Amino acid sequence: MLESINPFSGKVIRTWEENTPEELDRAVEGSQKAFEFWRGIGVAYRAKRFLKMAHLLESSKHHLAVEMAAEMGKPVTQGQSEIEKCAWVCRYYAENSEDFLADEPLKSDADESYVCYQPLGVIYAVMPWNFPYWQLFRFAAPAVMAGNCFVLKHSPNVTGCALRIRDMFCEAGFPEGLASVILVSDSSVNSVSKRMIADRRIKAVTLTGSEGAGASIASVAGNSVKKCTLELGGSDPAIVLEDADLQQAASATVTSRLINSGQNCIASKRFIVIENVFEEFLKLLLKEMKSRRMGDPMDMKTDLGPLARYDLRDRLHRQVTDSIGMGAHLVLGGSVPDHSGAFYPATVLTGCRKGMPVFDQETFGPVAAVCTAKDESDAVVIANDTQYGLGASVFTRSNRRGERIALEINAGSCFVNAFVRSDPRLPFGGIGMSGYGRELSRWGVREFTNCKTMYIKES
Repeated sequence: MLESINPFSGKVIRTWEENTPEELDRAVEGSQKAFEFWRGIGVAYRAKRFLKMAHLLESSKHHLAVEMAAEMGKPVTQGQSEIEKCAWVCRYYAENSEDFLADEPLKSDADESYVCYQPLGVIYAVMPWNFPYWQLFRFAAPAVMAGNCFVLKHSPNVTGCALRIRDMFCEAGFPEGLASVILVSDSSVNSVSKRMIADRRIKAVTLTGSEGAGASIASVAGNSVKKCTLELGGSDPAIVLEDADLQQAASATVTSRLINSGQNCIASKRFIVIENVFEEFLKLLLKEMKSRRMGDPMDMKTDLGPLARYDLRDRLHRQVTDSIGMGAHLVLGGSVPDHSGAFYPATVLTGCRKGMPVFDQETFGPVAAVCTAKDESDAVVIANDTQYGLGASVFTRSNRRGERIALEINAGSCFVNAFVRSDPRLPFGGIGMSGYGRELSRWGVREFTNCKTMYIKES
């Protein structure tokens, strides 16, 4: 059985039975049949469907946000923003995919030669709970606009969101089966994923999740020689230089750290501060962290809702307490509240260094690990001392200095004087243990296509 448990009340919202092997097969077959139709439909028709989807998302954003809050604890105001962003990505690809997918002439000794972009087929999509709509639409809008279909294996705790997404694709006029959803428990996901990826009808795989899940999926996909993209964890550094606007840096980094109660792959997690402005920045950081309100995610004034599950809260607390035991200094938060709900307070640790869980591992919750650096060179060394490489940010009053330092950081995205965020107009993805492949922008729509060379010469 799959259970959806409200992390605020601890009550079971709804249960679903896991799909049988026969139901899994029907889901893939339905998506394959939809692909046979969808691949031949022009980009203009696909665009109309996504414009309809954007309208559906915007017109129902409050209802969808409430359902999201009930299943995984995201504050309703942030849930509404997530839905608005999904509508944006639908419109973006509706308006730009014709250009992104256009044939590209190439010079050769042929009478005509060019590259065209053709869809691969049915994509197996494994998605996480933290942004249950955005993570799916970030993949689906470009992939489906390119002519692909997909089978979605969502996290069990957001099964309601997954089924709602499937229904919205039908309501928007997409062919039945284009967006198939399979119901799989955590205990069965490895065996089911092996079965799905080995299926000849599945042509590629995409996963957003932990590095462990990514390694497992990539291994199975490799055995079947199938395209795979991975967006995995991160331990993003935020470098605060001595010439930074410290108030702006504190506000931006705290906003980044606390979005979705800190359950965000691209959140600022390691705060690397030049030592001669450390004390001043720390005061501003603490003020910003203390100003965020923790409470019922259904309350429009709530900034910090509960974490998505109790086990996730407990794991985060162990990372904090283990780091304190290794010498980190607790200056804010760090204790499990004595009331119901999977809550964890905004927490700040200083004196963080390599070897501590809050430095080495991804902390999926509202915990800021603060480090000091002697100078900008030392800051870059600390920033790059990680297995991850998803995003990074640099704060300085000199854009050119920020750009130079950002170019030295090993990450898929580097932002100067702003926190890292995904944007339909910009490619998104990581390196190292943060994964590979790119989503969004023109690179995202081409990720699941056959970049096909055409060579034509008169006989």
